[in-house]
Amino acid sequence: MTDTTIPIATREHTVEGFVREFLRELNFGQGTDLTKASVNDKYLAMARTVRHYLMVRWLATLRRQYQLQAKSVAYLSAEFLLGRQLDNALLAADLDEIVEEGLASLGIDLAELRDAEVEPGLGNGGLGRLAACFIDSLATMNVPCIGYGIRYEYGIFRQTFVDGWQVEKPDDWLTLGSPWEFPHPESAVTVDFGGHTETYDDGGVTRSQWVPGWSVLGIPYNYMVPGFENGRVNTLRLWSAQATRAFDLEIFNAGDYAQAVRAQTFAENITKVLYPEDSTPQGKELRLQQQYFFVACSIRNFLDEVLPEGFDLRKLPERIIFQLNDTHPVIAIPELMRILVDEKKWEWDEAWAVTQQCFAYTCHTLLPEALEVWSTDLLGKLLPRHLEIIYKINEEFMAELRVAYPDDELRVRRMSIIAEYPERSVRMAYLATVAGSKVNGVAALHSQLLRDKVLHDFSDHYPDKFTNVTNGVTPRRFVRLANPGLSSLITSAIGDGWVTDLQRLRELEPLAEDADFREAFRQVKRANKLRLVDVLADRDGIALDPDTMLDVMVKRLHEYKRQTLKLLHIVTLYDQVRSGQLAIEDVTPRTFAFGAKAAPGYRMAKQTIGLINAVGRTINGAPELQGRLSIAFPANYNVTLAEKLIPAADLSEQISLAGKEASGTGNMKFALNGALTIGTDDGANVEIRELVGDDNFFLFGLLEPEVAEIVDRGYHPTSFYESNRSLRQALDLIASGHFSDGDRATFEPIVSNLLSEDRFLVLADYQAYIDAQARVDVAYADTEGWTRSAVLNVARSGYFSSDRSMRDYIDRIWHTEPVLPGS
Repeated sequence: MTDTTIPIATREHTVEGFVREFLRELNFGQGTDLTKASVNDKYLAMARTVRHYLMVRWLATLRRQYQLQAKSVAYLSAEFLLGRQLDNALLAADLDEIVEEGLASLGIDLAELRDAEVEPGLGNGGLGRLAACFIDSLATMNVPCIGYGIRYEYGIFRQTFVDGWQVEKPDDWLTLGSPWEFPHPESAVTVDFGGHTETYDDGGVTRSQWVPGWSVLGIPYNYMVPGFENGRVNTLRLWSAQATRAFDLEIFNAGDYAQAVRAQTFAENITKVLYPEDSTPQGKELRLQQQYFFVACSIRNFLDEVLPEGFDLRKLPERIIFQLNDTHPVIAIPELMRILVDEKKWEWDEAWAVTQQCFAYTCHTLLPEALEVWSTDLLGKLLPRHLEIIYKINEEFMAELRVAYPDDELRVRRMSIIAEYPERSVRMAYLATVAGSKVNGVAALHSQLLRDKVLHDFSDHYPDKFTNVTNGVTPRRFVRLANPGLSSLITSAIGDGWVTDLQRLRELEPLAEDADFREAFRQVKRANKLRLVDVLADRDGIALDPDTMLDVMVKRLHEYKRQTLKLLHIVTLYDQVRSGQLAIEDVTPRTFAFGAKAAPGYRMAKQTIGLINAVGRTINGAPELQGRLSIAFPANYNVTLAEKLIPAADLSEQISLAGKEASGTGNMKFALNGALTIGTDDGANVEIRELVGDDNFFLFGLLEPEVAEIVDRGYHPTSFYESNRSLRQALDLIASGHFSDGDRATFEPIVSNLLSEDRFLVLADYQAYIDAQARVDVAYADTEGWTRSAVLNVARSGYFSSDRSMRDYIDRIWHTEPVLPGS
């Protein structure tokens, strides 16, 4: 491979060099000059100038990887919630001061251009943010990696509130241009769907082949993933669907304009939006199309474009490990088998042996309904050959089980990849477990429950296949960039180097006893609150009181995360004040901040959002509560807002029912930024509490075994309602229509659900939660004690770096090696 890249030295790492390149890009890239350029023109020109500095390193990384052919990680994920790219690129390239000074010399404010960047909403929450953290860490650790995903045209919806109710709007993040992507239509991949299969004779061997009914093209868009100041830039490749024949001129000339572009519209629907609403058969079909589309593109791309010509695919496990980020990409397993058996004409056993070494599976849930299944009717319609391959995998697996458990046919059927009821379907988590070299959970408790409950039969059968890798977050984005004040304070205390070695935060522990350091720490928190005040005022018109405790619950709206429990605490406080049970001067001043999106088809979640906003209107409008209690619920919570909200938080709400949250990563971000946690022993909360110490964590609620016991013996939520006066008053107040202008019907479904079913034991944990919040009030009143605990949270949370997570994946699953520059 000939080296034709520009030498790094030609990219002048000076203010003058940056200004020269910026003006050149503005003139010749945007076609304008400084006097006429819009803010978007300047942003695009600046972004492209910054990426020039990274491109030299990117091309050098690609060249080095091609030469060495080192084992790589292919991270397959339906979500990559990247956040804004500019600041991360400036940090990685060590350009922030140069760019700020260079723009200032031209009379341009860098902050204004930062605000012009539109965040790509290519994820729904933790899953996509985790994927982005992981590829950031792998680049920083010099590990070869390529991320594969989908370039959604509209991504996750843009949330708005109309009269307090969620309304979804398209997230048109591409409208003003995306300067961080590189389209390569010449590398398009053809992806087939539908049709039928047929057998044929191949020199005496009967083989099957797929005769597809229709096809689309997958267009790759490459993104740079820079490591932190180490010269390495990995690649994220996102796929966009196009029609193989986008426009029919003959039909157009005949006057049927809509039909002329029908194929294009049909194809582009595949990558139109993230997670199309799937309560209809059409929605389910589109979701399966999405999943197969991106993994088929990705595997074909790796085999045909990334590997050198003539590569012996029998050595594929030495070159790649495909990490399946949840069940969305699991259809990649039969796709690789199809290529090896049908196209390469390998024997089945040989193809299966290679395939089993090339995949590993991360499970991100404990909820049975979240373990994806696809009906065999739908799979047979869209991917008939893949269904045949899955049937054969299952047939051989069940034969293996019958040998292992000859007298336990019930177990064999329990473990079948094919479920027979309520409809015949493929259990994708089972397929991933059978085919994967490893299966991991994402927190110690989650992995234990995965082994003991969710996939118990499989962990018993494959004891060495199961492992744990606790999640982590990237300190580059969520401390260094999000919290510059804290970052400076840390560096002044322990020196440089902690950004890539987060365990060094332990060196802060003695400073928890230093009064001057605690005061400096409080000043940083205060400055972060004042910054958030400005952000919410400009962004949402929300007035935030910086002199109150900032009590934050931000996460996807789901019943198991129990936003309703938080609401019951707020309503209880409000009711006690209005009824005279609690004097206003005895109320700890608090601002309750929420951030949450509900899936468009999730009625109860959308009802909960409506109730949060209704309670907020009432409390925020009560003059007697001013300066004491308020609710802030900015719409469209995203990574950009998280980077401002998390550093300002005092209290982190992690209150899911024990045994339901896989891990969480927001809990880690809050602890790293000096918020104390009130939480259950669930997900990674367990490890956070163990590390920061019980005295610096507000634990409450049932433990997972206690939850199981209550459910097994029969849970009756009304008994808690009848026996607890405060709970009864809070629920009755909601049911009375107090928060809905006297309309009892508005929030009746929420109250009825809690009293009749309460699947996630909100009422059972209510009193323990109220008691824990009382402990919070006492602790917060001790300013020095609270600050000491906050410092210890930061000092003891270095374990939760995604760099550590990646080391665990490398040691336990991938067995890849870093490739250092010049190695």
